Amino acid sequence: MTQSSTSTLRSVGFREHFVDADGFHIRYLECGEGEPLVCFHGAGGLRVSPAHVLLAEKLRVVLMEVPGFGTSPENTRSQSIQDLADTMSAAIAGIGIERCAVLGNSFGGRLALWLAIRHAEQMSALVLAAPAALRPESGNQPPVSPQDRLGQLYAHPERQPPMAPITSEVIAKQEALVSRLRGPAQDPELLSAMEKLDLPVLVLFGTLDRVIPSEMGRIYRATLPRCNFVLMYDAGHALDADRPEAFAEVVGDFLERGEGFLVATTSRLIHP
Repeated sequence: MTQSSTSTLRSVGFREHFVDADGFHIRYLECGEGEPLVCFHGAGGLRVSPAHVLLAEKLRVVLMEVPGFGTSPENTRSQSIQDLADTMSAAIAGIGIERCAVLGNSFGGRLALWLAIRHAEQMSALVLAAPAALRPESGNQPPVSPQDRLGQLYAHPERQPPMAPITSEVIAKQEALVSRLRGPAQDPELLSAMEKLDLPVLVLFGTLDRVIPSEMGRIYRATLPRCNFVLMYDAGHALDADRPEAFAEVVGDFLERGEGFLVATTSRLIHP
């Protein structure tokens, strides 16, 4: 980690730690006190968003870095997303967390969903932000430049602070892992398991998501028995960065009040 990124973490209260689990040395960042919320990042890697900082005002927020991302060694051991879910289950237990809510963004949403399916006893609730577990059958998007990627991720990239530079080696390493664990667009095994998942789930999509159409959220709503589906106005794929206050408010409300935070049988649009 660079000196500037370390000072940034300190300024928002996040502390860097490591845990050894399933043969991996796994980095994680932690801030706040209260009920634990474990977060899994997207394909771009671990980042602290303003929404994480807001959530840490009331919760113990733990941001896990998936093995194979960032400065960790290349991960050639995890041969499936299920393998990776088992690893992250061991990491959560290794930190000393017996039961927690889990938040997954994009790629991390797919990971979090498999964690819930395979290790439901560890989880009190599941939040999926623009999850990549289910994707349109038309599928794979062509590679884009870092500049174009900002336009894909954010509804308003001009509002985002400068991102720390990532080397081409790290990008290639991360993309290789994501590609290997990508799986089918709509996995019958996953859909079947989702139908049996007895866990409160909140699914959020931005109305301006250019990576995964927000309409995919309705499949989660129809498949998961205890799913609430929320659309967030004027937000892209990285909706926690585009609308941090709204994101933290709805996620915090869901985790505090459970399924009673909104009418569980309807979709909602979070508007300014």
